[in-house]
Amino acid sequence: MHKIKQLPEDFIVREINDIGLNDSGKYSYFLLKKKNCNTLRAIQKIAEKLNINEKNIGFAGNKDKNALTEQVISIYKGNKSIENIRIKGIELKYLGKGDGEIYLGNLRGNDFIITIRNLAEKDIKNIKEKAGNNKIFMPNYFGQQRLSNNNSLIGKAIIKSNFKEAVDLVLESNSDYSEKINQHLQRQKNDFVGALRIISFRLLKLYIHSYQSFLFNKALEQYIKTNKKPINKKISNFLEHIKFSLRSNFIYNKKIPIIGFGTEIDNKNIENIIKKILNEEKINLRDFIVRAIPDLSSEGVERNALVKINDFKIIKAEKDELNKNKEKITISFSLPKGSYATVLVDYLFN
Repeated sequence: MHKIKQLPEDFIVREINDIGLNDSGKYSYFLLKKKNCNTLRAIQKIAEKLNINEKNIGFAGNKDKNALTEQVISIYKGNKSIENIRIKGIELKYLGKGDGEIYLGNLRGNDFIITIRNLAEKDIKNIKEKAGNNKIFMPNYFGQQRLSNNNSLIGKAIIKSNFKEAVDLVLESNSDYSEKINQHLQRQKNDFVGALRIISFRLLKLYIHSYQSFLFNKALEQYIKTNKKPINKKISNFLEHIKFSLRSNFIYNKKIPIIGFGTEIDNKNIENIIKKILNEEKINLRDFIVRAIPDLSSEGVERNALVKINDFKIIKAEKDELNKNKEKITISFSLPKGSYATVLVDYLFN
């Protein structure tokens, strides 16, 4: 079984971000380099160190915890001296000033350098064969890191107004907010909405997005299945799977809804899939209007069913020093924003 992220250095992510710099502007931009810390937690630590509200720090995407990552953040009314703060696992480099806040989705994509370990020689051979194809597509699933630590279950509980269940799941996940939540509930025993409001709004929104991601993955999986035509031989590898999907009219620009209260579907096949999933989950579109915390309401958008992997290359293949009698391979590639490198790695072995 292949392994990734055995070391933070095995998973390197660099954000592709175009920002305009000038000599003035009310925002200061910094390159945030971090290790063993996800972006939300890094922002929280920086805000605490600077004694400012987290809302004054903008970022384009939440990067992995078990990795070395680089991304640009904006700090409202910040200054160059901020790069001198010391936080374990976090480094800030001043880039300049500008007029706009960096916001979620405000990036072009990400570059990755990933080392995959615990491989047999045949695994290395298969990956090398795939590297020769300059048109690699993969189903655009959300990665497991989006769904982890009860995130999707918390999101579902919130949209169903099961706020006690949501709080219990947050506490079960050993949240950074557990102590404050418990203190709040000791003072106001049944104020579960108030307990949720203690949590960073960005994290609350992530819980909703996580459940939407779970629903999207189910819909995409079903859509792939319904667009396969019968063939005589078994589809045995990733590239053949994608070629087959394309032959069966599963085209690159097809979109699948990320379900919200405003979701509208003009494709009958996709509509039937979504209706089935809603029934299975015992939810409806209006549930995504969260009346108790209106800012968490989500209208929904669309997401590409397939995504193209750009600049896929093999950097090196060699003996794996962490796993006895095994090989490792280091690959590089780029993905558009919102797509997951872990999904590509999984599909290289399916």
